[in-house]
Amino acid sequence: MAEGQAVVKEITPQSEDFSRWYLDVIRKADLMDYSPVRGCIVFKPDGYELWEACQAGLDRRFKETGHRNAYFPTLIPESFFQREKEHVEGFNPELPWVTEAGGEKLEERLGLRPTSETIIGFMYSKWIQSYRDLPVLINQWANVFRWEKRTLPFLRTTEFLWQEGHTAHATEEEAREETLRMLEVYRDFVENDLAIPVIKGQKTPSERFAGAVDTYSIEAMMKDGKAVQAGTSHYLGTKFAEGFDIKFLDRDNQLKYVHTTSWGASTRLLGCIIMVHGDDRGLALPPRIAPTQVILIPIGPAKVRDQVVGRAREILAALRAAGVRARLDDREEYTPGWKFNEYEMRGIPLRLELGPRDLAQGVVTAVRRDTGEKQALPQEGLPQRVQALLDEIQVNMFRKALAFREAHSHRAETLADLARVMEGEGGFVLAGWCGDDACERRVKEETKATARNIPFDPPERMKRCLVCGKEAAHTVWFARAY
Repeated sequence: MAEGQAVVKEITPQSEDFSRWYLDVIRKADLMDYSPVRGCIVFKPDGYELWEACQAGLDRRFKETGHRNAYFPTLIPESFFQREKEHVEGFNPELPWVTEAGGEKLEERLGLRPTSETIIGFMYSKWIQSYRDLPVLINQWANVFRWEKRTLPFLRTTEFLWQEGHTAHATEEEAREETLRMLEVYRDFVENDLAIPVIKGQKTPSERFAGAVDTYSIEAMMKDGKAVQAGTSHYLGTKFAEGFDIKFLDRDNQLKYVHTTSWGASTRLLGCIIMVHGDDRGLALPPRIAPTQVILIPIGPAKVRDQVVGRAREILAALRAAGVRARLDDREEYTPGWKFNEYEMRGIPLRLELGPRDLAQGVVTAVRRDTGEKQALPQEGLPQRVQALLDEIQVNMFRKALAFREAHSHRAETLADLARVMEGEGGFVLAGWCGDDACERRVKEETKATARNIPFDPPERMKRCLVCGKEAAHTVWFARAY
């Protein structure tokens, strides 16, 4: 075990330095590497497999709700950004530009896609002519670019991977229904697949997406008490339709602008998984999203090795046939102790050990990553027992994350109350807000906390604005955020 302990000791404890812990874990778990371009990371196979698992869970849900995938260009003409004033003002500081190509200066600068409302709006203006063409329900898997001043792998990078949905509708009612439907899709995925509890709500005007009429979000709490916006959905009204002349002939023979939506989730989800579930031993992956759910490790002396490994391979085949994502590590150059710690650090939900004694008794020894609990499982009917155990682990990980969030959620009557929480243990703080931008700015300036969202279902309605003391127009969750 000494070999394995040395591996674990390279990870800084969360209580000592959470930021360093995070960087240690993503390095030791081999999820990413730094590239020579500032703020751009390399997704190593383990990291990309985790993103592929997120893609699979989301893409299935998008298709179930009638959306189809398409792909639009990365390069967007500068003039397109000028067509929606709020949009260009919101993204202009973050935009990288292409000014030369083929050794010649371009007549018009091309922006590297920060998001695709503009280019997709232009294409929709060509595709949509009649009410018969609506609704248009399209999703895109792509990379996007935002020139961030402060970067953090997965959570804030210059180039990142995401999906962005873009839909067009005949009426405001239909578009608003779509906006909230997709927010619920995100909640369902993040809570049920990632085992991360989230708070659904509406963004304050200052936190809206650039160019949106209304923005909605799901907010998750990390183990340092900070928030991560895990997904957003925007009702764009007719702003982009007017900017790109997206009109349709309605049933009443009148030309009208479409109502559009957009919604997105990104590789920030990987940062959420790591920060919500990880511990001082490393990653801890929820079974539904884990690329490998079970690692099978044969142990024992050389004289029985062939027999043990042979049975392990039979068990592996049975697990895979039952749909369990399982792997076998039968390498002889690494000790069992090293393997135990390595796969704990990589967050694999369940370890199955098989030795001569297990073989004789017709069992395997199962070790849970979430609790460390060991138990003997009969080899007969093992795939069903393993699946039941994985389901238990999934539920337990969600419950633990929810209990943590509830233990670190507070209420504040005044700005001083909020400041005390932010300077102390941190977390989410429920408070009243009058709706005045000046009061919201003071919160940010004096506490570094921001309005995360106005929850649809707050635990209580706060009566007074925490800044000015006037009657509260909204009950808001505040937190420091990534």
